[in-house]
Amino acid sequence: MPDNLRTRLIGTGVQLLDRDGLDGLTIRAVTREAGVSHGAPRRYFPTLNALAAAVAEVGLVDLGGKMKEASLQSDSPLGALDAMAHAYVEFAVDRPAMFALIFRHDMLEGSGEDLRDTSRPLFDALIESVGAVAPENPQFTALRLWTSVHGIAALHSTRAFEPINDTSAVPGLIRCAVRDVIADAIEPGT
Repeated sequence: MPDNLRTRLIGTGVQLLDRDGLDGLTIRAVTREAGVSHGAPRRYFPTLNALAAAVAEVGLVDLGGKMKEASLQSDSPLGALDAMAHAYVEFAVDRPAMFALIFRHDMLEGSGEDLRDTSRPLFDALIESVGAVAPENPQFTALRLWTSVHGIAALHSTRAFEPINDTSAVPGLIRCAVRDVIADAIEPGT
């Protein structure tokens, strides 16, 4: 049976992060929003890093769900990769603070949470999808694809494209990232 207070504190942390950004995610703010004493979370989250890691885990699960749902909507392996990449960027834009937190290893390291159990299946799903299109060394190809798409997501989630572009080019950038990486994996050196 899950602990309701722990679940409530994590849910409140997710809401605060999505609403107020990373700076808004504090133990004091979570306790105030959850209506509990300042010391109540210490049993579950002795540090802010521990709370942040639990919140990040929710984000990883949400991201994985969106990527899986997107891939299942596709009718081809390459289409599934496109859909996963678009879902990844869309998640970053829709939930920029969560996206940023997920990759704040400096903050999450030493939190007492093992986020690899949650994050590794996302990358494994990408490797599997890449392998269906480019079976030669799918792990390396998936890593290349992730770094390309992650760059687009990071720039788009922080609105960095807006001064130079109206963001209408982003879907094309995502598609090109997928196509370029896959083409290079299928026909290296071309």
